[in-house]
Amino acid sequence: MVMTSSTTPFTSFSAVPAFLYSIRTLSPTRQHVGTRTPARKTRICAKLGEKSALQYKKLGDSDISISEITFGTMTFGEQNTEKEAHEMLSYAVERGINALDTAEAYPIPMRKETQGKTDLYIGSWLKSQPREKVFFFFFFMRLCLMLFWVILATKVCGYSERSSYLRDNAKVLRVDAENIRESVEKSLKRLGTDYIDLLQIHWPDRYVALFGEFSYDPSKWRPSVPFVEQLKACKELIDEGKVRYIGVSNETSYGVMEFVHAAKVEGLPKIVSIQNSYSLLVRCRFEVDLVEVCHPNNCNIGLLAYSPLGSGSLSGKYIDINSEAAKKGRLNLFPGYMERYNKSIAREATIEYLELAKKHGLTPVQLALGFARDRPFMTSSIIGATSVEQLKEDIDAFLTTERPLPPEVMADIEYIFKRYKDPAIL
Repeated sequence: MVMTSSTTPFTSFSAVPAFLYSIRTLSPTRQHVGTRTPARKTRICAKLGEKSALQYKKLGDSDISISEITFGTMTFGEQNTEKEAHEMLSYAVERGINALDTAEAYPIPMRKETQGKTDLYIGSWLKSQPREKVFFFFFFMRLCLMLFWVILATKVCGYSERSSYLRDNAKVLRVDAENIRESVEKSLKRLGTDYIDLLQIHWPDRYVALFGEFSYDPSKWRPSVPFVEQLKACKELIDEGKVRYIGVSNETSYGVMEFVHAAKVEGLPKIVSIQNSYSLLVRCRFEVDLVEVCHPNNCNIGLLAYSPLGSGSLSGKYIDINSEAAKKGRLNLFPGYMERYNKSIAREATIEYLELAKKHGLTPVQLALGFARDRPFMTSSIIGATSVEQLKEDIDAFLTTERPLPPEVMADIEYIFKRYKDPAIL
């Protein structure tokens, strides 16, 4: 459903049927952090009715209220056609999901031939929503209406010597002013919008242990773009109204603290989110100290957890490698992709969790997503899908699984965790 407005995302409760309101009545003034109020050309509203049980939380210390599910789109343009992408986007929004996560690097796996397709598919979907749907979707005979504007979150690549094709003139990608600006300008063009709600640094400019690498290797230290310089570059885009808020991804406690400190000392925009991997198979990296750093009473950084299903492995589909589901899965379609889930003891741990789910009358997906959903430090879980059916299963897991998971289920999870602490380590 399309709305053209220069107004802010908000939550509205009313005892009057929504169709009696004008569009402007549903749109209060945006409280924007920059100097110019942006106006997205195409606005999509996520609808919520009485039947929806999705919950919404503030994202860090921003004014964004985000659904506990964020729809991840990295398969668009690789595993999914434009038509399939549109169907899933519409399904997600109609069921209350108000946040879409993309990146300049998408789709995954990263390839020059497909780079940017994910954004293009999202952009064409934004343009394809007929305005007359507004009144149809807003027409509820119930007395309660909750309305959210969809949040667009994207990511600028970190340091990379292999992805120079993302820039017009660069041999190495860096997180400096020139790279950040070019990334944002191109993302805006592909998405067909004039501002981004949340700009995240996909991975750091400095060396960190990433994507299955567990320990920091001191010998790999390299000079990096100063934190202050990165924040100043983001501030320019915020002041121009092209970005509302900023966040980080695949970041460490050191990185978060440096960004927060630099913002405080220099009077620069503060990061509001961190997008890191978190699941039954990947817990320690966040739980050991990032939980404390990101706590609302400390730095107040909202966790957007990616891979809550362990790249699909926690669904159990890869246990039988000859099954049709396994053959169609990313881990088999793209050799070498996320090997930490199929070349480690993660398989053994997954079997334990599958048996636990069966013991308590849960599906593997309900167990994995229910666990992520209920963590006290969780803001939103990023869920991807390659079909509407898969997306429906994931959303239903949030809505139908007992909230919170019963103590006996959590006790069994902790029992397995004590034996398999982060088994997805190569």
